Amino acid sequence: MSRLAKKPITIPQNTEVNFSEGVFSVKGPLGMLSKSFKDDVSVEIKDGEIQLSTAKNTLFARALVGTYASHAINMIEGVNKLYDKKLVVEGVGFKADVQGKNLSLALGFSHPVTVEIPEGLTVTALKNEITISGIDKEQVGEFTASIRTLKKPEPYKGKGIRYVDEVIRRKQGKKAV
Repeated sequence: MSRLAKKPITIPQNTEVNFSEGVFSVKGPLGMLSKSFKDDVSVEIKDGEIQLSTAKNTLFARALVGTYASHAINMIEGVNKLYDKKLVVEGVGFKADVQGKNLSLALGFSHPVTVEIPEGLTVTALKNEITISGIDKEQVGEFTASIRTLKKPEPYKGKGIRYVDEVIRRKQGKKAV
């Protein structure tokens, strides 16, 4: 069994947690999240704590317990504090702009790239920095990664979209003989 699942998960103040018919839902000051859990894992909520355990003694169930414990922790943290990720757009003429429900990017292509912002996420673009925030950690990470794949940073000049704390290993260009 996973180390995360062995420890009980404490429920903070002003947060409601419910588990019924395979749906785990968390309601907090910032919103509500719900996720469906398979019946291989049993969830017990009592005395302000959540305890996860395997309902079936299979390899799959033992693997799921840790995953579901991690999901529960992320959901509880998300409804109490926003998750945010930051991207940097680097390059001459590269820029980002939020227009209503769309993120418009100029990435050196012959056309501007527009990406629709999913429901539940807040995106702000200041100069060359894009900030994505929301209560669902999975959704924030997935959308941030999808934006980064539009123009990955290249190793020679470092142009492209990268995370703020990401370090790009630079390569030396051609040498003149």
